[in-house]
Amino acid sequence: MQTASMLDFLSTAVGADWRLATPLIFAATGEAICERAGVLNIGVEGIMLIGAFSGFATSHATGDLALGFGAGMASGFLTALVFAVFAVTIKANQIVAGVAINLLGLGLTSFLFRTYFISTGRGVDIARPLNIPFLSDIPYLGPALFQQNLLVYATIPVVIAAWGVLFRTSYGLTIRAVGEHPKAVDVTGKSVALYRYSAVLIGGALGGLGGAFLTLAHANQFVENITSGRGFIALSIVVFARWSPIGVFFVSLLFGLFYALQLQLQADPNVRVPYQALQALPYLTTIVALMLVRNRWDAPSMLGIPYWKA
Repeated sequence: MQTASMLDFLSTAVGADWRLATPLIFAATGEAICERAGVLNIGVEGIMLIGAFSGFATSHATGDLALGFGAGMASGFLTALVFAVFAVTIKANQIVAGVAINLLGLGLTSFLFRTYFISTGRGVDIARPLNIPFLSDIPYLGPALFQQNLLVYATIPVVIAAWGVLFRTSYGLTIRAVGEHPKAVDVTGKSVALYRYSAVLIGGALGGLGGAFLTLAHANQFVENITSGRGFIALSIVVFARWSPIGVFFVSLLFGLFYALQLQLQADPNVRVPYQALQALPYLTTIVALMLVRNRWDAPSMLGIPYWKA
């Protein structure tokens, strides 16, 4: 492959990397906050699906992208509220409750899509790239990094804000304490349930935004199971990033790179690898990542364990 062609290939892959990593960054950042509070929400996949459908349906009906993204976040928030009622208030098994959310998301979105949209064949206008002056003119790197849509750029302030809240505010300190020693929080007069609810709802809103990104900034249409396991990959990203929002950002970019590479390689006629093997790259990466961190388990000590007030 010639040098110019290689540079074009890498530029396209890098640009696609950040874009494809964006829904993972939103979902995994929200899940990191949730798990820091001691709540394991494996229903991220279902939340993202519901966010993707709600965003698409709202934008389709109104023609307004902002309302679509808002609807995606709101639906993720409400779905997470349902999960929190079972996981925090009723103190049901969090794994079972998360599986139920995933089944709800898949079944509900498939039903609504087949009922209202499958015969229309209509899509929506997606978020357009923003060209940053001067920077977007840099050869190769300019188009890759500085011609993205607003939601891609928004990942940076969201991750920084999540890190700042968790590690530089009293609220974040309490959230982390709830995940490690909830009784210590309880004896100070603070509500463990309230803090866990807030963390779960923040995670749900960000998961819904990640889902809405898929239909409003990546594709222009909703299809059944559009998330394709991204919610589960977000869960593994949180573990690999050691529950740090900053780590989540960079690990998500690694997974996004594998998504980008498999798309680029599938489009290259010189690559003879079966497309099924290329499509498996992100999921193989997930397995390898979990294997690498198997002996570095430093999760919040109360993760997945309901708190029973004495």
